[in-house]
Amino acid sequence: MEKYQAITLKNFRDFPQVDYHLTKQEKFAVDVVGSVLPFRANNYVVNHLIDWDNYQNDPIYTLTFPQEDMLRPAHFQEMADAILAGAKKGEIKLIANKIRRQLNPHPAGQMEQNLPILDEVKLTGVQHKYRETMLFFPSQGQTCHAYCTFCFRWPQFVGMNELKFAMRDTELIIKYLRANPTITDILFTGGDPMIMKTKVLATYLDALIEAKIPNLRTIRMGSKALSYWPQRFVTDEDAADLLRLFEKARKSGIHIAFMAHFNHPNELKTPMVEKAIAKILDTGTVIRTQSPIMKHINDDPDTWATMWQRQVELGCVPYYLFLARDTGAQHYFSVKLERAWQIFREAYQQVSGIARTVRGPSMSAGPGKVQILGVSEIMGEKVFVLQFIQGRNPDWVARPFFAKYDANAIWLDELYPAFGEAKFFFETEYPLKRKQLKVFGKNVSLKEVVSSLTILN
Repeated sequence: MEKYQAITLKNFRDFPQVDYHLTKQEKFAVDVVGSVLPFRANNYVVNHLIDWDNYQNDPIYTLTFPQEDMLRPAHFQEMADAILAGAKKGEIKLIANKIRRQLNPHPAGQMEQNLPILDEVKLTGVQHKYRETMLFFPSQGQTCHAYCTFCFRWPQFVGMNELKFAMRDTELIIKYLRANPTITDILFTGGDPMIMKTKVLATYLDALIEAKIPNLRTIRMGSKALSYWPQRFVTDEDAADLLRLFEKARKSGIHIAFMAHFNHPNELKTPMVEKAIAKILDTGTVIRTQSPIMKHINDDPDTWATMWQRQVELGCVPYYLFLARDTGAQHYFSVKLERAWQIFREAYQQVSGIARTVRGPSMSAGPGKVQILGVSEIMGEKVFVLQFIQGRNPDWVARPFFAKYDANAIWLDELYPAFGEAKFFFETEYPLKRKQLKVFGKNVSLKEVVSSLTILN
C-alpha cells in the first residue's frame, strides 16, 4: 500500500525524479517562488501523474511545481536576492508577506463582504455570498494533499493568519443555518476537507445530520483529493469509514455532492482514481467536476473535450469551466476572455449532450459568477454577451447584458458597458472597482489613458 509522502521546499530535492531532471536554475526557482506562493506536492503526483521525460511541458508538473514566471520579475528578483544573500527565516518571511499583500490575496470581496455576523460575532470560517449557498472552512481542513500553483485559496496556506478563513464551532454553523432558512447548501472547502481524518469530518457531518435543519438539502465537498491522493477513498486506513459517512448522510435525506477539481485528463488515467470514483459513487454521492482554464495547462479545446468525455464515462457530471481568478499568479495562467469562450465553444461542440451539463467560461467576480455567452455584433458594435449564473442579488441571474469588446480583457473589472451606457445594470448596487490613475487630480481608468494616447498618436 502506497504511503503518503509530502513534498515541500525542505525535501523536494530528495526525490530522484526531481533531483535528476530539474536544472540548478529550476530548483532555485522552486525555492524562490515557493517562498512566496505555497508549494506542496506528494509521491503520488510525482510517481504517477508527471511525465518526467517531458516535464517542462507536462501540465501536471506546471500545476504543482512553481515556475519562475509565476512571480512578476521584480518580485522574483527581490526574493532571489534575499535568498542568495543568506537572509534569515524571519527576513524571508517579511519579504514574502510584503509581496503577498500585492497579489490581491482575497479577491471578489471575500474578506470584506462575504463574512457573516451572528449575534455580533463575525463567523471567520464562513462565507455567505449567494442566497442559497454557505461556504464553511473547517480549521482542520486548511491544507491539501498537494497545492495547485494557480490556487486562489493560496492565502490559506502561507501562515498569514490575518488572511486565513478557519473555524471549528459547529454550533455556530447550525445556528446560522437555522437563522437563514434560504440556505439550502453548505460547501465544505478549504484547503481540502478530504485532508481531515474521517473521525474529524464526522464531527461536523454528524452534527449537521442530527440537527435536522429543514432547509439544509445538500452538503457539498470541494476537493482535489481524487486527483492528488485518490488513495483517500481506497486504501487509506479510514477510507471505508469515510465512504460509510457519505452513505449515512445520504440516507438521512441530505444530498451529498462531491465537487471534484480535475484540471487535466491526465489526472483521470490511473487505476487508483478510477477505483476511488467508483467507490464514492457507490455511496449514492454525485461527483460534479470543475476547473479553471489556464495557460500552460489546459488552454485548448481538445483537452477539455477529452476530459469531459472521460469524466462522463467514469460517472461524473461536468459542472463548471472557470477563468483564472484575479489573484496570485493570474498573469501567468490567465486566458483572454474571447479565447476562453472560443475554447469552451469548440470543446462543447465535440461532446454529446450528456457532457453538456458544463457551464462556462465563468468569472467568480465580486458581484457574482459572470458567464461569457459569446462575442457578437449588435447595431454595428462588437460586444461581449454576458450573464450571471450566480449573483449577490438573485434578481441579476440569467439577465443578459453587454460589454464593449476588448480583445485583451481577462477579467470583469476590465470591461465597460456597451452602447454608451454609463454602467452595467448591477453597478447601482455593486460598483466595479476598476484600476484608476490620477490625471490632473481626476480619477481616470487605465483604459481611458490608453485610449487617449492612441488618439494622440
